[in-house]
Amino acid sequence: MNKATWISSAVVLALMGGGAWWWNQLSEKSAVQYRTAVIERGSLQASVSASGTVNPVTQVSVGTQVSGQVRAVHVDFNTEVKAGQLIAEIDPQTFEYRVRSSQADVDAARAAVQIALANAASSRANVSRAQTELIEARRIHERNLSLVAQGFIAQSEADRTAAAVSSAAESLKAVQALVAVSQAQIQSAQANVAQREAALAQARVDLSRTRITSPVDGIVIKRTVEKGQTVAASLQAPELFVIAQNLSDMQVDASIDEADVGRIQAGQKASFTVDAFPGQTFEGEVRQVRKAATNVSNVVTYVAVVGFSNTTGRLLPGMTANVRVVTESRQAVLKVPNAALRVRIAGVEPAAVPAGPADAPAAAAAPRAGAAGRGSAQRGRIFLLNDKGQPEAFDVRLGVSDGTATELMLRPDSPNADALVEGATVVTGVSGAAAATPARASGPRMPF
Repeated sequence: MNKATWISSAVVLALMGGGAWWWNQLSEKSAVQYRTAVIERGSLQASVSASGTVNPVTQVSVGTQVSGQVRAVHVDFNTEVKAGQLIAEIDPQTFEYRVRSSQADVDAARAAVQIALANAASSRANVSRAQTELIEARRIHERNLSLVAQGFIAQSEADRTAAAVSSAAESLKAVQALVAVSQAQIQSAQANVAQREAALAQARVDLSRTRITSPVDGIVIKRTVEKGQTVAASLQAPELFVIAQNLSDMQVDASIDEADVGRIQAGQKASFTVDAFPGQTFEGEVRQVRKAATNVSNVVTYVAVVGFSNTTGRLLPGMTANVRVVTESRQAVLKVPNAALRVRIAGVEPAAVPAGPADAPAAAAAPRAGAAGRGSAQRGRIFLLNDKGQPEAFDVRLGVSDGTATELMLRPDSPNADALVEGATVVTGVSGAAAATPARASGPRMPF
């Protein structure tokens, strides 16, 4: 055999060896490979995450009810104040003149009352004089009637005195009417005095409002006014200061999505973090879930108030908080990774198990596919590896999830109780030939 034949034979053998190696590698790559985890026993906490703002429990916006130029500002940011403490002053000169003018009006009205009283006294004196004149006219008329009867005087004289009596009676009625008029004038003058006194009181109130005082004990967290600035109080009082009553007792106003608000209740434990103190977690409690909805760009949210103690004073109003509210908690339960609930292996179905009396309550408690209600068991499917390394499908009932793992709800008399135990190997992913096979709808898709 010549040299060329040997070379040809060697090339053919090399090609055959390379083809065999390539085929072997292709077979290994196409083989099914499973990513696995184990069923564990531990605690689970279902929670709702939201963001909110740190605010004082009570903060008061201090404004002004009168307009004018700010004459003095006595406090600054972070100033501690007491209730009734003077914090700013508005130039009172205009209001002082109004008080003086109102005081003069009151004095004039009171003088008018005195005049009306004097007129009333004069009218009463006129009544007394008219009564005396009437009595005298009647006496003269009676004497003349007696003289006419005796024939000593003429009848015309008696008629004249009778007319005098009538005139005196009418004069008495006139002066009595004047007395009533005087009484009415007194009441009018007194009412005018009351009106002027009310105007004076209003002017004094406006003057007192030029001295702006703190309504509560607290600390100034906002100041929007400077000395010399002119403020105008028209339909709405301008905001000059914001005073936080107590910075040791604060709250987070968290915006909860409408899909999660049904899980939030007063009394639930909550924790939150702020960007100012990375790595630190602060504890609180849900105090209130407000029923007023906020709609921003068709996104409906509700405010949950999370109260916490800020005794150190590190947290400041306005900080953004990332809140986590614990809605449900489970201890010492079997849990499976959520990735295992999303695995689907074509051709692997759960073994048929005859339904017994013990399965009836479980079947009744399991909701329909797609009707996954919070707080009730849901159905899912997981795949466990048997002793031969082959997957077996199991339909399971699921409970609380923390986003990473989900509770396995098993009854002691469940037919799967022997397989679904702590330490069992569960499939969390598939690669290789089976990974390219479309998953077949074998149960409800879990909402993870």
